[in-house]
Amino acid sequence: MASAADQAAFLARNAAQALPAGALQAKLETAAREGRQLRAKLGLDPTAPDVHLGHTVVLGKLREFQDLGHRVVLIVGDYTARVGDPSGRSATRPVLSGEEIDANARTYQEQAFHVLLDDPALCEVRFNSEWLDMRMEELFRLARTTTVAQILERDDFAKRWAAGSPISLLELLYPLLQGYDSVAVRADVELGGTDQTSTLLLARDVQRAYGQPEQAVLTLPILPGIDGAEKMSKSVGNHVGVTDAPAEMYGRTLSLPDEAMATWFSLLAVPAPPDGTSARDAKHALAAALVERFHGRAAAAAAAEEFVARHVRHELPDDVPEATVAAGDGVVHLPAALAEAFGMSRSEARRVLAQGGVKVEGEPLDPGELDVPRERVDGAVVQVGKRNFRRLRVR
Repeated sequence: MASAADQAAFLARNAAQALPAGALQAKLETAAREGRQLRAKLGLDPTAPDVHLGHTVVLGKLREFQDLGHRVVLIVGDYTARVGDPSGRSATRPVLSGEEIDANARTYQEQAFHVLLDDPALCEVRFNSEWLDMRMEELFRLARTTTVAQILERDDFAKRWAAGSPISLLELLYPLLQGYDSVAVRADVELGGTDQTSTLLLARDVQRAYGQPEQAVLTLPILPGIDGAEKMSKSVGNHVGVTDAPAEMYGRTLSLPDEAMATWFSLLAVPAPPDGTSARDAKHALAAALVERFHGRAAAAAAAEEFVARHVRHELPDDVPEATVAAGDGVVHLPAALAEAFGMSRSEARRVLAQGGVKVEGEPLDPGELDVPRERVDGAVVQVGKRNFRRLRVR
């Protein structure tokens, strides 16, 4: 096995920070001396139903710990999700129902193993409801470990306090609850995004208060979404899910701005193309690599061919689903028909039409064309946007 120094250098090579300096190597040396695995912890709050590429940045780092023979502890924050992580927030996060959180938690647990090794010797999955459903006396003990001043020093809270924005008492507890996760699983190392740095460091104070060795902290850069600007998030709509269909994953990756490609290649650990490769070819290589990672080589080749057929040769897909729409006096009212066929609102259908985003048999509709003869669309393939197709049958 590689030395502790070599392992620490490998694990920190593309991280934002390894804190405190030298702590990760010291933890690795201690584990080697004691003949045990390192316990590397990651907590994910199931506030949305799917794992996306942004999550895989830190999941991929966790996988590297497994590849080196260490044990990872994936904590599904079914209780902390009921509080809402304030990191990077300018306002209080909307509250999800317990049923939504529990359903999301099951999905997170399943989808995390698209990246992690599902090996009991190298991974344990825990739900923090195991220990956060605590007696009031234990909560008092936890609250005594930290001052209000320490909590309000966090950048997100400091900005909201200065702006006079509401901060709930429950949110102030969040960093302490996450810190207690580290106590409960006796974490040697905790991983997280750079927006989590304050919380990860506070967990060291909580561990110390409970008489445990303080964890090392490894933070990872934040992956921008397909808009190239904001943090990848399903709520923003700029995400690529790890269970997205191959063609959807391929096409959404291609919408990434050129200037964000280098970040994606680096953070998603996709080998960069040779110097001199055009931006267009590099982006296709990135899309193919990601589809292959989650769906296999054959699916990646099929997704690339489908993209070329549909967007370069302008061929229609073979398996277009059918939808039945209504007509009145031999005329189809397009906003109503699109709403019915594609599951959108009529106002959204009008907006897409006004933007010229609707085609019939590959020919764009005039933006002002709201009513068409039934013969024009009956049996025809209608396309909305880049990847949504329906063959219409008019009743």
